Amino acid sequence: MDESWEKDRNVTARLAGVLWDMDGTLLDSEKLWDVAVRELAREHGHEMTDAIRHALIGASGPNALRIMFTGLGIEPTPDSLRAAGEFLERRVTELMTGPIPWRPGAKDALAMVRAAGLASALVTNTKRSLTEFGLDTLGRDFFDVSVCGDEVAHGKPEPDVYLRAAELLGLDPEQCVAVEDSPTGTRAAQAAGCAVVVVPCEIPVPHAPGRVFRDSLIGLTVAELENALRVRD
Repeated sequence: MDESWEKDRNVTARLAGVLWDMDGTLLDSEKLWDVAVRELAREHGHEMTDAIRHALIGASGPNALRIMFTGLGIEPTPDSLRAAGEFLERRVTELMTGPIPWRPGAKDALAMVRAAGLASALVTNTKRSLTEFGLDTLGRDFFDVSVCGDEVAHGKPEPDVYLRAAELLGLDPEQCVAVEDSPTGTRAAQAAGCAVVVVPCEIPVPHAPGRVFRDSLIGLTVAELENALRVRD
């Protein structure tokens, strides 16, 4: 075996960065989105079903609106989609003004990663204008970079946001562990080549190879993040 190849492989496998989802992972903000999307459905004369609502969790803005309109039987014209997007941004902005509740253990987990000297990125499908409200609560010092769904060609479940975050950190995605709460986000992280720690919030995430599960972020350690790399490999 070529020793230089083996050395490179070991360097690639070493934990160097943690890529954090926001809604439902660090912040208990999915409940705010729930209020807004249910109000949007009523604006169109419909009641949001739980099945449709669950399908929206983790989806990027444009994808979420298409899923919602299709599920409720609303014609997705360009004008109606644009108006719906404007309604959601306006309403979520109102709901996110002021402190947003943290998910259990999230603040300590962010501090632990910082103390360990690991790179850290916020990686979310939420658009930049709304993510800034989340960062007001989270604290920008916890993150070296942040990447939002409207800053890449395709949001989760495509890998673009994770690939971009790793690129900005100067890391190979295989050196990174993503922390996610949704099936959509988990698929995106794995597609990018990241290891994944899954902490489900509003909906279950199916068990599959390469996924490490926790009930919460309480007590998360560097050793557990490193183990996620081994499980992936």
